[in-house]
Amino acid sequence: MYDFVIIGGGIVGLATALAIGKRYPKAKIVVIEKETTIASHQTGNNSGVIHSGIYYKPGSFKAKFCRDGSRSMVEFCLEHNIAYEVCGKVIVATHPEELPRLENLYQRGSENGLPIEKLSAQQVREIEPHVQCIAGIRVFTTGIVNYRQVAQKYVELVTNQGGELRVGTKVTKIETRSDVILLTTNKGTLATRYLINCAGLFSDRIARLGQTDPQARIVPFRGEYYELVPQKRYLVKHLIYPVPNPNFPFLGVHFTRMIDGSVHAGPNAVLSLKREGYHKSDIDLRDLTEVMTYPGFWKLAAKHADEGIKEMIRSVSKAAFVKSLQQLIPEVTAQDVVPTHAGVRAQALQSDGKLVDDFLIVPGERAMHVCNAPSPAATSSIEIGKAIALAIPQQSHLESTLIHV
Repeated sequence: MYDFVIIGGGIVGLATALAIGKRYPKAKIVVIEKETTIASHQTGNNSGVIHSGIYYKPGSFKAKFCRDGSRSMVEFCLEHNIAYEVCGKVIVATHPEELPRLENLYQRGSENGLPIEKLSAQQVREIEPHVQCIAGIRVFTTGIVNYRQVAQKYVELVTNQGGELRVGTKVTKIETRSDVILLTTNKGTLATRYLINCAGLFSDRIARLGQTDPQARIVPFRGEYYELVPQKRYLVKHLIYPVPNPNFPFLGVHFTRMIDGSVHAGPNAVLSLKREGYHKSDIDLRDLTEVMTYPGFWKLAAKHADEGIKEMIRSVSKAAFVKSLQQLIPEVTAQDVVPTHAGVRAQALQSDGKLVDDFLIVPGERAMHVCNAPSPAATSSIEIGKAIALAIPQQSHLESTLIHV
């Protein structure tokens, strides 16, 4: 019997366990993860960027949590001796038609309270000598870190607080009774007074198992990356991003210097035929059928058909991928990049074809379901965890028994 069960051993689930343990020191808490290791999916396969929050709509959860999260993540790394670097990034316009979008992005960053500055082409080259552009923005608070290391530190702190972690434990049934929630797993049954779903790529299915409809479905998008060969890493000093296309929901291919010194280039974004499909050949019939029979997917595909086709071409053609990289750094050639690992983004999509643009946290009966937490969730994980802990109903029976005075 637990006071809190958290489904999902990624960075959001672990941060949530940490925050709840701080708020309810007497609580009995367990994190359950279906894989045999933590941070196996989105957390362990992302770009390692500590995002600033420049892209997100002012007033949104993403904007607030990311801005605050970039600070709290740096403070966390400092406190726990985790390697990180606040290296900053440049966002550059390479064509005149991108200049109004660059200006809009600058205004958004200013509204979000970020330290940013406009750059001329010459000023960009002083920061990134190999970039070709006509103007840019410098974002000072962007950083890099290894989120697997962050997640592992979360585990250590959770267990030090008295929390538990159970790996290799997959939930197959959720039954809500008058005084308890029963979770049937492949390793027996757990009982809890409160349930928090941080299952990432399977968060919508877990919500529905718990009789909660998130009004959206997870559609997996695979982000495929190349990596600069070691002798070409000098081409990238910091992080280099294009101006995002407002008509397409992804940021476009960019260059990211990782905390280990490597430089990744990408990603493109293509539909994954499996929720955990990291390779082009990965297919799951249930996952694929759910997407293909979902009206929202076809509405999304019709709206972004042109861009979607370009992404698919880049997925199968290295030459096309390299051509997109050359928009930023003309010196890059096909011999300079080699394939590296892919990631899969758990993106919630509504039935009308609109992507859920913000973090989506759906309340249930004595439960909370985090049903959309793609990037910048890793950056924001500490803040998301705090918000969930604060949102647990304070007038419930939990208050009198769990809050340590």
